[in-house]
Amino acid sequence: MNQDDLKRMVGKAALDYVEPDSVIGVGTGSTVNCFIEALVHSRMRIESAVSSSEATTKLLQAAGIRVVDLNQTGGLDVYIDGADEFDQHRRLIKGGGGALTREKIVAAASRKFVCIADESKQVGVLGKFPLPVEVIPLARSLVARKMVALGGQPQWRENFTSDNGNWILDIHNLDLVDPVAMEKAINNLPGVVTCGLFAIRPADLVLIATNEGIRIS
Repeated sequence: MNQDDLKRMVGKAALDYVEPDSVIGVGTGSTVNCFIEALVHSRMRIESAVSSSEATTKLLQAAGIRVVDLNQTGGLDVYIDGADEFDQHRRLIKGGGGALTREKIVAAASRKFVCIADESKQVGVLGKFPLPVEVIPLARSLVARKMVALGGQPQWRENFTSDNGNWILDIHNLDLVDPVAMEKAINNLPGVVTCGLFAIRPADLVLIATNEGIRIS
């Protein structure tokens, strides 16, 4: 199977964690798009969805799924999202698509966070994928210097603005042996909205698509 086949497989597998008539959180990215497609084809009725990005909102609405604001819902039953990387402890790097802040908010509001990914995203130690950091535009250079002091090599994601109107720094070669400590350190920097480390609140389970089927971590 190619990577697209694996994404479709794991997107369909995530349906097992969605209860009919529930309110769910939906993430962003190509694997999540496969989940949305599987949800539509299943004809399962859900009450509504909270979206982590404008792109996902458009897809959900086009599929006839009602999108609501998180402020109207309280806690969510489940959050389905992908990852750019994950480790054996279900800690993640997210934000390759630039939706990390809303993804982190929706994940925090959910009782269960189900991450869906193919086996190529699993790593022994996080950090092969550059770590996205969302920053207030005024603070871009300041945060970049702070990231250098933390041992990283920041690269501004030029010509990209998040759905929140902010900019992204992609941090290369950062030591993430202790991702919880690094997440706290980066998020405490003035001008940082949040970073793409999901280690303080990792996924509750990861569904991993392999050529042999779905593996659960």
